[in-house]
Amino acid sequence: MSDEYLDPSGSTEAFRAFQTTEPAAVAEEAASKLPLVIGAGVVALAVIGLAAWLALA
Repeated sequence: MSDEYLDPSGSTEAFRAFQTTEPAAVAEEAASKLPLVIGAGVVALAVIGLAAWLALA
């Protein structure tokens, strides 16, 4: 039974195709995390503001 998986480092052509497609995928993942970080910051500021408002009221 032959193995269906083709190792990108097995041939130069497959490795070059793998190498040129990989940075684009990494850039998309990094860009998609930005709204999550911004949202978490806004939620953290809201919780801190609410805690301060309750402590001072």
